[in-house]
Amino acid sequence: MDDKRLQEFYRGKKVLVTGHTGFKGSWLTHVLLLLGADVVGVALPVEPDKRMFTQTDLQSRVRHYECDVRDADEIQKIVSTEKPDIVFHLAAQALVRRSYEEPVFTITTNVVGTTNVLEAVRTTPTVTAMVVITTDKVYENQEWVYGYRENEKLGGYDPYSGSKAAADIVANAYRLSFFNPAKYGDAHTTLLGIARAGNVIGGGDWSEDRLVPDIMRSVLHGDGNVSIRNPHAVRPWEHVLEPLSGYLLMGMRLAKGDTEVSGAWNFGPQHTSWVTVGDFATKALAQLGKGSVQIAQDSAVAQTKHESTELVLDTTKAYRRLGWASRWSFEKTLKETVRWYAVTAEDPESVSRITQEQILDYFNFSE
Repeated sequence: MDDKRLQEFYRGKKVLVTGHTGFKGSWLTHVLLLLGADVVGVALPVEPDKRMFTQTDLQSRVRHYECDVRDADEIQKIVSTEKPDIVFHLAAQALVRRSYEEPVFTITTNVVGTTNVLEAVRTTPTVTAMVVITTDKVYENQEWVYGYRENEKLGGYDPYSGSKAAADIVANAYRLSFFNPAKYGDAHTTLLGIARAGNVIGGGDWSEDRLVPDIMRSVLHGDGNVSIRNPHAVRPWEHVLEPLSGYLLMGMRLAKGDTEVSGAWNFGPQHTSWVTVGDFATKALAQLGKGSVQIAQDSAVAQTKHESTELVLDTTKAYRRLGWASRWSFEKTLKETVRWYAVTAEDPESVSRITQEQILDYFNFSE
């Protein structure tokens, strides 16, 4: 992937990011600003776990709208007024365990909210490309030890997975009905892609019930005892910058009219990054130099909240047809993730500095 082409392309482009205050959204916003893009953000009012957004003062660097994506009229008004060139849709209720507590909120946010953004894009002719971000959990999980391909059956055990699979299906229906690549240039001038990635880690994630934030809260700000639920579950750990590079590549290719990019794409790490939860926690504590791992004794109620044991993606399509490949090894991903939290715990004023430093380490941007 030619990073300098990304830099040349996004400079001066108006890019709308839904969910820009979240973990991935904040990182994507930082990358876009470094690329010279004009960023518009849409999200719910900022919550305490969105501290990366506030600590780096992103609100003053973008046009920031507080809006629930379930509000169709307001979303339509924002998109119509701003007239973006490209839209990245990340806004979602993104936690599996929370979806058991708030299934209706999860489903309406992820399905109806996605539909509202799609509809606003459909009626805004300035938008040349839209990338809908879903998840690896859209696949009907068979607990296979090999990766799921983009043409595998979609499904979902829990409300989160089901809602994201439904959002994925709705996005594809809009792609075929209104942004059909076969009719590009005649019936419309917008192309749509769907990006699927999972187990994304990196600095700035403070969400509840997620392994890395739980480790960092416990070791850097608590008693150092890290409780894990499912130590033998295998996860494909990838740094947040990995899928973001794929999203940006998709956005550029779609906006340039590359109809071959319309459709679904997987973004995941190398096989050596498929590591169990227990091993990950042990290695993270070794990097931190303190803390201990304990196996959680969940209540009977908590144990009814299903979590997958094996879920990995096959990224052959992205490698062969997009020219995208994971860049950072598991060791590099873990090192940079732990370093971000350790440095910012020592010096809270360093959040912007280390975030930009890691972006420039990952991407080959010119000065």
